Amino acid sequence: MDLELQPLNLPSDNPRPFVIAGPCSAETEEQVITTAKQLKKLGCHMFRAGIWKPRTKPGGFEGNGEAALPWMKLVKEETGMLTATEVATPEHVELALKYGIDILWIGARTSANPFAMQALADSLKGVDVPVFVKNPVNPDLELWIGAMERINQAGIKRMAAIHRGFSSFDKKIYRNLPMWQIPIELRRRIPELPIICDPSHIGGRRELVAPLCQQAMDLGFDGLMVESHCSPDNAWSDAKQQVTPDVLDYILGLLVVRDETVTTEGIHELRKQIDELDNNLMDLLAKRMRVCREIGQYKKEHNMTILQTGRYNEILDKRGAQGSLCGMDSDFIKEIFEHIHEESVRQQMEIINQK
Repeated sequence: MDLELQPLNLPSDNPRPFVIAGPCSAETEEQVITTAKQLKKLGCHMFRAGIWKPRTKPGGFEGNGEAALPWMKLVKEETGMLTATEVATPEHVELALKYGIDILWIGARTSANPFAMQALADSLKGVDVPVFVKNPVNPDLELWIGAMERINQAGIKRMAAIHRGFSSFDKKIYRNLPMWQIPIELRRRIPELPIICDPSHIGGRRELVAPLCQQAMDLGFDGLMVESHCSPDNAWSDAKQQVTPDVLDYILGLLVVRDETVTTEGIHELRKQIDELDNNLMDLLAKRMRVCREIGQYKKEHNMTILQTGRYNEILDKRGAQGSLCGMDSDFIKEIFEHIHEESVRQQMEIINQK
């Protein structure tokens, strides 16, 4: 299904990126107003803060709830900024709209649950408000698109996707793995859908916010949602990933925003070379698969198992090392050959099981 979308028409000094900034949580009225005024002074037009904070484990600060909504209303009255917050239940939607919240976003835990998404969609029928949907915690593009389709079918036409990365067991660098290929595929499928990057949740550390913002711009993302706090080290939630408004202003000032549309004859020629090389790769893969089928026939005739673990490990190790020598990441090469091996096994299975 294609999403029926209308332009967001959000206030911004630049076509790209538009920026939504503010603290992870609305902690106190003073903290909210102080942060908002600092951001407004630096030119920010949209203020975000978490009113309800779903925590991984109980016992942490889970937001002030409805008590914090008047503070958001005050932000709009005193600064003129639009306000945005996360909603996870129909009750959240009702209260946010009651207090004049301008933009709603749906978090990663909620977007992973079709029941919750349908309940939110039902509560949004007849409402005209921008709704942003974060990617699910797991790397499932269809689930992400399905979540947005439910909201869109409820009549919400001003929408955007928020890329906040994907949960993983291995957290050596990022809090949530970027897995850029997933929002890239989303852009290919729904090119008119704005995509916003949330570098705070991807990185999990404030020193990663700047490079992640730049990566998002290099990939043509439309906006940024960045957690900014007047006193980040004293934040009640996610302190390590928040930056001060001044630091955010510095990060945005250094961003290089490249043109998405300009092309030249030179790049057309280079793309022609890429197409020729891709055709050569396809020919080589086809030849490799023909040899694999011959091996499958040999295994069938000699009653051999398809999977030869020693040989498989040898291929991965050799090709990974070869990739490093050729200036490519060894893990990238190994992943390619894992997929090639998977297709080889599939084709050999067909041959062995032929009657």
